[in-house]
Amino acid sequence: MELLGMTTIFLLVCILCLLLFSSWRSVSQKEKQPPGPISLPILGNILQLNPMNLAESLKTLSKKYGPIFTIHFGPRKAVVLYGSDVVKEALIDQADDFSGRSILPLFEKLFQGAGIVTSNGETWKQLRRFALTTLRDFGMGKKSIEERIQEEARFLVDRIRKTHGRPFDPVKFLTHAVSNIICSVIFGDRFDYEDKKFLTLIELLDENNKLQGSIQTQEKGNAHSNFTVGSLSRTTLDLFLAGTGTTSTTLRYGIVILQKYPEIVEKVQEEIDHVIGRDRSPCMADRSQMPYTDAVIHEIQRFIDFLPFNVPHAVIRDTKFRDYFIPKGTTIFPMLTSVLHDSKEFPNPEKFDPGHFLNANGTFKKSDCFMPFSAGKRICAGEGLARMEIFIFLTSILQNFTLKSVVDPKNVDISPLVSTLANLPRSYEVSFLPR
Repeated sequence: MELLGMTTIFLLVCILCLLLFSSWRSVSQKEKQPPGPISLPILGNILQLNPMNLAESLKTLSKKYGPIFTIHFGPRKAVVLYGSDVVKEALIDQADDFSGRSILPLFEKLFQGAGIVTSNGETWKQLRRFALTTLRDFGMGKKSIEERIQEEARFLVDRIRKTHGRPFDPVKFLTHAVSNIICSVIFGDRFDYEDKKFLTLIELLDENNKLQGSIQTQEKGNAHSNFTVGSLSRTTLDLFLAGTGTTSTTLRYGIVILQKYPEIVEKVQEEIDHVIGRDRSPCMADRSQMPYTDAVIHEIQRFIDFLPFNVPHAVIRDTKFRDYFIPKGTTIFPMLTSVLHDSKEFPNPEKFDPGHFLNANGTFKKSDCFMPFSAGKRICAGEGLARMEIFIFLTSILQNFTLKSVVDPKNVDISPLVSTLANLPRSYEVSFLPR
């Protein structure tokens, strides 16, 4: 028993020494690595962070440590980039250095580095190229993607019209409509809104990970191929998830915002009537003639700040960034919220104001700080598709309906439901009144 006790004490001392050495090594390297708060062994900086609003915690730390600082999420170190200048410098000026993807342990277990979102290196390059070329035209037939979106917008309008002005939560309508676009791309056709297979597909997306675990096929004979059943099915799921959730959430959030500002809706509808009229479907060529509508859509995406953290990056090599050294493989958080809410670029950034994207003469004003899809080599592969969907769906809805809130517009709550990684709209009901 005495020997066992001595052994236990010895092991505890060894563990303590290793932890102290790790902490000492970290402190000794701080002259060349980004500064940050003192990290506790195992816990990291968890006691200094609000898990319910990490973005606000990191904003506070940036005021103390500057635009580039180190934070520890448990034992894992990450470098946070906070501010439009530093984020653009990393993702655009040093795009290759910061082109890696860092994945949290949970996602490593689920995704195993497969798919376009979580892969790295040559696998990621080939899958991204595949997604941008092959899948873009897969199953499209004679219809262009714009025609597909216009067709789906008409189905959506017809479905809304059948509510006869009764208030309802539009989440399913918008999710189904947006999902049908990506379905037409990756599966070759859209689904009827009441199709049981379609509804099951949307409801059981999480089951895909379990199914993938049982797939062991012919790719074992080609160990060097990046186009395995697992990687391709993961890429398809990435496209389906990204092509459904983000755009439908943006539309859902946009509709609740517009309920609060009926005067903005009136201006958009005036522009729609002038440029498009009531007898044809909106098309992308209309957007250049509709600066106010374009500004409203940009402001919706800026204001909602859907992914404040961005998807975590990683440096693919030992990197010199400004005056700091960042070791290869370090997790990087280029904070999109600090760019989209840059007060120098967007006065009163917490306020919803389409004027952020309008010149004094009413023409559309571009901004380098508009990056809801991120920037650089890891920019969202579906950016072009999402832009088309948001414009055509939203203008089609406002072409045919006026929004009526179930509460006084002044009382509509457009603050987000803050989660760890995303800002989501609160549940609501709205009436779509035919124009």
